[in-house]
Order: sequence, then C-alpha cells, then structure tokens
Amino acid sequence: MQLLIATLLCVAAAAAGAFQPALPVAPFAATGTIQYAFTADDRADLMIIAAIDAAQSQVLMQAYSLTHRRITDALIHAKRRGLEVAVIVDQEQARANPAVSRDLARAGVPLLFDAHHSAAHNKVIILDSGQADCAVVTGSFNFTYAAQHRNAENALVLRGNPLLCDAYFNNWRRHQLHSHQLSR
Repeated sequence: MQLLIATLLCVAAAAAGAFQPALPVAPFAATGTIQYAFTADDRADLMIIAAIDAAQSQVLMQAYSLTHRRITDALIHAKRRGLEVAVIVDQEQARANPAVSRDLARAGVPLLFDAHHSAAHNKVIILDSGQADCAVVTGSFNFTYAAQHRNAENALVLRGNPLLCDAYFNNWRRHQLHSHQLSR
C-alpha cells in the first residue's frame, strides 16, 4: 500500500512538473573574440587586469576568492575612473584576506557576500554589459596570487558577444539579490 501511495505521489508530482529538470539554454551563435591563458606559464592575471583596465562603463565580479593585490587594485582604479564596479564574493572565502575587503570598501566599491550557497564558486567578471564590445572573463582562475603562481588554472576573455554578456549579467544580478553586505 505504501508503495502504491508513493508511486501515485510521484506520478502526481511529475504531472505537475515538480520533477522536470530545467532545460538547457538553447545554443546561440558564437561571436566576437576569445583570449585565453593557462597558468602558470601564461600570465592570466595580466590578461584579466588588462580587460578590467579596458572597461568603459562597468566591472561586475563574482569571485570565490579574491586575494590578488593587482587585480584588486585594477578594480579600485576602475571605480576611481568613474565606472560602476561591484563585487560578490563567497562569504567564507572573503575572510581569508580582510585587507582586500577593507581596501575595496574604502574605495567605495560595493562588496557583497554570498552565503546562500555552500560555495559561491563563480569566477566571473562582466565588463560593459549592454554594449556591443562587452566581455565576460571566466574560467577556473580564482582571483588569487596562488592561481597565477602555484596552481594549474585557465582563464578566458570572451569579448563582443552581447547575448553571452547578458546571460552572465542576469546571473550576476540573481546572485546580487540574495547577497548582503557584512556589518563592520
């Protein structure tokens, strides 16, 4: 009898759509340019800093870990140039380098902490969303010194694909909604 009830509940839930997995996103055309780097031989950190420095209006970052001093400095410099700059970091990892959090806050860069997930493991920068020459920086590269000098990592700069930029921008905004600033 219990098996029958469980089966009926599963059938009813499936009919209501409860067990239907989300469909993958339909493919769209690859456009623009791709730049890549593999650490430690390639200087992924310099490629990322150059991408931030080239931004014209916006730099939005999602970081599992942010401890790389020169990448942090590039974010602060972008803010001082008048760009919209904001960072979402994994709440637990953010504790690894409080100096970075302090420096970003002093520069007026909104720093949000994502504790909604067991690991906010994104490694993404969205540059100039809504523009034809927008860019997405992504890959396994954590924004850390170790990622460049000790680990085997990869990084991509995907430029000039507005549909891709919009997808990453919308995902960034979804994470922004459940992230928070820590009280000082």
